[in-house]
Amino acid sequence: MKAAKANITAQIVQHLSPGGIETLVLDLMRHSRHKTLIFSLEGTREHALAKWPVLKPYADRLVFLNKQPGFEPKLIQALVRLFSWHKITSVHTHHIGPLLYGGLACRFSGIKSLIHTEHDAWHLADKKRRLLQKCLLACLRPLWVADAKAVAGKVSSYLKMPNVRVITNGIDIEKFTPGDKLTARQKLHLPENARLIGCAGRLEPVKGQDVLIRALAHLPPAYHLAIAGDGSTKDALKHQVSQAGLASRVHFLGVVDDMPAFYQALDVFCLPSRFEGMPLSPLEAQACNIPSVITDVGGCSEVVCAQSSILVPPDKPVCIAEAVLDLSVLSYRQNPRAFVQQNGNIKDTVFAYDALVAQGG
Repeated sequence: MKAAKANITAQIVQHLSPGGIETLVLDLMRHSRHKTLIFSLEGTREHALAKWPVLKPYADRLVFLNKQPGFEPKLIQALVRLFSWHKITSVHTHHIGPLLYGGLACRFSGIKSLIHTEHDAWHLADKKRRLLQKCLLACLRPLWVADAKAVAGKVSSYLKMPNVRVITNGIDIEKFTPGDKLTARQKLHLPENARLIGCAGRLEPVKGQDVLIRALAHLPPAYHLAIAGDGSTKDALKHQVSQAGLASRVHFLGVVDDMPAFYQALDVFCLPSRFEGMPLSPLEAQACNIPSVITDVGGCSEVVCAQSSILVPPDKPVCIAEAVLDLSVLSYRQNPRAFVQQNGNIKDTVFAYDALVAQGG
């Protein structure tokens, strides 16, 4: 009897730098029963490994195409050749750029299994993006997934295309676990006796760290803020902190390799985003038994335990400050980690995507 052909999946992302989509893709690679390679349209191996050291153990499974700004048709040809060289049997794209290049290369290569995941919907407010996305979905006919019910609803509304599958994001609950707060703070050189609020994410306007800094000004001096991440707004945020006289209470940590320790060091986690899909960081924090204050945008309401976390409107620093104070005095009606174990386990996410791979092939 002829042996079944091994499945080799290509995960296609725009870039490989610290972020929710990229973290999810790494977890899908690590936990899938299929061999998986990650193709990054932008960047080089050397730059990515230097900027994000967690990639180093998987360097031999990463492919970089160093895409430059603008449309590059040759990238599609390059992907076709690479798919053939690596014997790719399934392609999974994340967001519109990877769908354009990876999806077309998949179909030109004769690969039957094509999955596309939408991680947010706010970019579809742009008419040109909306038209391109609709054309690509109609022509390429991928198995189409949204990572949250809210994202599925918004995407369907924008594109007038119903019946989007929903596969919720998950995190590695064996990696993100409760730990000793004092040990974690000492490791990250954070104040040992402060009431510590933490925020993790790209330093970009959409993530709203500026709102969280304004919220800190409404809290007593015992409250400090630890910010993990890097991005284009770093200098502006540091200037904002200095102007507000909060320099001694705000700790910029840059890219943190040991994220479990970061969450374990906190009293409250806060995600003040202006727009979101289904973020991973609240799941990671709650898996470490840390309650969350999170803006009620995108699929955020789907990733927090209602008994131990609080949803607030975006761009409302006073609401964030009040929620942080509330969590400081309230006793939890449910363990945040228990919520993640039931609703945010990466193994459930991987199982659902692996089933789609089999369906698409």
